[in-house]
Amino acid sequence: MVTSYNGKLLRVNLTTEEVICETLNLELAKKFIGARGLGSKILLDEIDPNIDPLSAENKLVIMTGPVTGASVPTGGRYVVVTKSPLTGMIACSNSGGQWGAKLKYAGFDGIIIEGKSSSPKYLYINDDKIELLDAEHIWGRTSNEANIFFSSIHPNSSVLNIGPGGENQSLMAAIINDGDRAAGRSGVGAVMGSKALKAIVVNSTRTSIPVNNPDELRKELVVAMKKIKEDGVTGTGLPTYGTAVLVNIINETGSFPTNNWQGAHSKEAESISGETLAEKYLKRTYNCHRCPIGCGRVVEREGQEIGGPEYETLWAYGGNCGVYDIPSINEANFWCNELGLDSISVPCTIASAMELYEKGLITDEDCQGVPLKFGSKDAIVEWTKRIGLGETTLGRLMAKGSQRLCEHYGHPEMSMSVKKQELPAYDARGIQGIGLNYATSNRGGCHVRGYMISPEILAHPELLDRTATDNKAAWTKTFQDLTAVIDSMGMCLFTSFALGADDYKNFLNAATGTEHSVTSLLEAGERIYNLERVFNQKAGMKSEDDRLPKRLIADPIPDGPSKGHKSKLDIMLPEYYEARGWVEAFPTKETLVRLGLQDLC
Repeated sequence: MVTSYNGKLLRVNLTTEEVICETLNLELAKKFIGARGLGSKILLDEIDPNIDPLSAENKLVIMTGPVTGASVPTGGRYVVVTKSPLTGMIACSNSGGQWGAKLKYAGFDGIIIEGKSSSPKYLYINDDKIELLDAEHIWGRTSNEANIFFSSIHPNSSVLNIGPGGENQSLMAAIINDGDRAAGRSGVGAVMGSKALKAIVVNSTRTSIPVNNPDELRKELVVAMKKIKEDGVTGTGLPTYGTAVLVNIINETGSFPTNNWQGAHSKEAESISGETLAEKYLKRTYNCHRCPIGCGRVVEREGQEIGGPEYETLWAYGGNCGVYDIPSINEANFWCNELGLDSISVPCTIASAMELYEKGLITDEDCQGVPLKFGSKDAIVEWTKRIGLGETTLGRLMAKGSQRLCEHYGHPEMSMSVKKQELPAYDARGIQGIGLNYATSNRGGCHVRGYMISPEILAHPELLDRTATDNKAAWTKTFQDLTAVIDSMGMCLFTSFALGADDYKNFLNAATGTEHSVTSLLEAGERIYNLERVFNQKAGMKSEDDRLPKRLIADPIPDGPSKGHKSKLDIMLPEYYEARGWVEAFPTKETLVRLGLQDLC
């Protein structure tokens, strides 16, 4: 039967330098869809969840989805699944650009990286020609320098690499591809750095993949493209202003965290908004592979075009650090990309350090010439560099993330994180459902595992009262399960503003030959979510890890449109566990059996 799966995995042992092509278990792939789901299943099957994430025993599972490379909107994404050195739990970071499609066109559904090299290496894939080559001469170079170098010696290739942040094993290190696209969260770049793997360079002669029912896929593409173009978010907001369109929207609800979440509204937000970025600084837009939306921003730095900041980055360096200056944020974001760092966790860690400094816990002596003051343009740039390069004692401590930083100074409550991963740009006191999603996310503080901003703020598919808790448990579970499906297929989450479960079901069935209903598709997403939770349980997660920072529970928002609001997690969490079929944060045997995960009982 023709299917969009290639049917091949590449296994690379860096210790022995052995490279093996393996046959993909298609039945397992269909059960877990691909990408995030299949990668998580492979990781749980192949490693002990209790291992040291930076040891040779950890593995990097880099997976495409069944529609990666196919003629579907945004069908070009890949994921990196591993045990996170930041959280100690499962990590799955998602990225766009061109690299994922290139890997699929080269003939592979994914790569399993295991072991540890004794010297820096890079992997070169040119269709069925696979080489593990020396990278000693490029180790220590920035991500962009590495991208330029590898592109010059392997023309027409797509490059995935780590920068100095990954080499130095910062727990917030990202993996960068195609210049400025990032598998950004959970420290996946540190795992790649621990294995002394600088890059994976992919070339291919194919530019398409076979699908099961091309006529049906073309028909579904026409339907989906019409929906995407007509939707206000995907057809207008994101193309025009990028993700930064959210700055003013979120600020106007009083849910735009400021100064390390001490506030939730800023009179200066307009100066770092998507509208201001577009009017004064935007050079052009950028589209990932087969993306009709084009939310990527390109700005100018010293006469050179560079990747512009996303909403999360504008907020994290802006409102959260008190810096309302787009050129300074562009510069800080540039160094995140150059050094290979997560542009959410790094500025949020800087914001935590700024509060520690504000309260006299970090001293001027600790800062070595660059005080960590809220509002300091110099601080956000210089401390990003120090974190990535491992410079100064405090810089190396901050490279471990805000939770470890704040614990060091005896104030863990100043780390605005869940499961040791820094929270993104929506105050859970003013938007109740997103707080529930934060608390229950399997990869720690995260908005894109159940984007409740869609119904609570953007009225997709309908508008919910953001301050209420009614039915938020059921909504959050559904959004989390559907997101697991989208991630596993190899599509961008942004399509979900315009598309629904029925659209994803039709794309998947046409591409692979499966016969999913909407019910069975969402059940597959639920299966993936439960599998991840079992991994975390085996890795040592406790029920109390499903929580929010004390500030969001105990301290009401002090001013702005959401003044007086606190998170009502205590009301929503029991309802969520009941909806999931969990007891004390973990799946029951009955739930696992129902989902076909009886081997995990």
